[in-house]
Amino acid sequence: MTGPDPAESGTGPAGHAAGVPGLMQAKASRRRVGLLAVSWIAVLAVLSGGSFMATGRGTPTDVRGGPPSSEAPSTSAPPLLSVSLTFDGGRSSQRTAARILADHHLRGTFFVNSGFVGAPDFMNQEDLNNLAGQHHEIGGYTVTLADLTAVEPAEAQRQVCNDRAKLTDWGFKVTSFAYPFGSSSAPAADIVSGCGYNSARGMDKIRTPYSCPDCDATETVRPQDPFNTRATAEAGAGWTLEGLQQTVEQAQAEGGWLQLSFYDVDDSGAPRSVTPALFEQFAAWLDARTVEGTMGVRTVHEVIGQVAKPVVPGPAPTPAGPGVNALRNPGLETPGKYGLPECWQVSGYGENSSELATLTPGFSGGVTRRLDVSGYKSGDVKLLPVLDLGACAPSVSAGRTYSLRAWYQSTARTQFAVYYRNSVGDWQFWTASPYFPARTTYGQAVWETPPVPEGAEAISFGLNLFSDGQLATDDYEMYDTVGAPPPAQ
Repeated sequence: MTGPDPAESGTGPAGHAAGVPGLMQAKASRRRVGLLAVSWIAVLAVLSGGSFMATGRGTPTDVRGGPPSSEAPSTSAPPLLSVSLTFDGGRSSQRTAARILADHHLRGTFFVNSGFVGAPDFMNQEDLNNLAGQHHEIGGYTVTLADLTAVEPAEAQRQVCNDRAKLTDWGFKVTSFAYPFGSSSAPAADIVSGCGYNSARGMDKIRTPYSCPDCDATETVRPQDPFNTRATAEAGAGWTLEGLQQTVEQAQAEGGWLQLSFYDVDDSGAPRSVTPALFEQFAAWLDARTVEGTMGVRTVHEVIGQVAKPVVPGPAPTPAGPGVNALRNPGLETPGKYGLPECWQVSGYGENSSELATLTPGFSGGVTRRLDVSGYKSGDVKLLPVLDLGACAPSVSAGRTYSLRAWYQSTARTQFAVYYRNSVGDWQFWTASPYFPARTTYGQAVWETPPVPEGAEAISFGLNLFSDGQLATDDYEMYDTVGAPPPAQ
């Protein structure tokens, strides 16, 4: 008999250290969809230093609002501005934003985590097809929302390259990237460029009424660093119509390129959310401004230009050899970010509260980590290897079985909860072990998995708590059962 199935919520953990939903990939028909090519008038605007503009509806005008002219603009002509409306994360609420943009003949750039597509609260493949069909741009945002400054280079390559490869395989022309959390660095920029992107967007580097008061009002049309272009902070619950308008107006006074960043467009009141009513008002206002001919709303690709480069796959991790513990930092000794052991995360689902404590000395002389769960009503909590693309989550071979082991002491019964990652980068619940009893002294939990399912490329596992209580764990092991050493006696 096994305990509560962590899949009862339909998700498994992935992404942030605190745990985010695991992802079931939606099925959708594939359809080749490309971005609109940059129009000759937009190219001419760049080459001529901005003498011509295309309106938000794509109608060419010069700065005086009349038909295109070969004459240079007068010195009194107002500066020209390109506005890009960018949306982070492929959130399901962005369907509302897309509908509003369509109502006002505006286009946006949607940066998508391919590993989250089809998960609860995220768009599915058909949604992305619909966006591209309305001439919105689909851009990359890593597979599983990875901070490229916090992961090792090989993992960063997989996150960036494999995200672009998957989105391209789904039929999209992917040339623009955005750094998750706005976290960028010179090595990260080199990786993004090496994966075939033409540009990469940063964040919170443009002045708004809410942040970055000493920053410039715009990015230049030809950015000094196309792999760290400047954009606003994400618009959120504290933003108003007047604040959005002021951000555009101050940018229009200087000319150049303004990238506005959005996350959720809904009525949740969350810090990173703007209401549909506010976004509707802002889109209508932008639509009216484009008629003046001195401002156009364009996708990032339309501003940056250039052709789509070939897809570059990320480096493939390999399973550990016979008799080799496949886990990194198995003793939880090496510290990582946010008070967690390096390569490990706390994850769970349901209604409960948890804290991760550090016990010194630990079971084997270093440190031991203890989960404390309180206010339990449903779900579970566990410590397990980070659900990534291979830096921390151990790679496996389909059809093989694996011996999972951990030393534990617990006030309540526990079990191994096991997840697997497929070729898309989607993590999902796989299976759970039988119960292990509560223990007042340390003992080793040992369990052999069923054969790994076809299509699974990595697994992650941890002992869980599905009740109030305390669970201390240490010295994790994972071996291919062929060549595995015998468990401790």
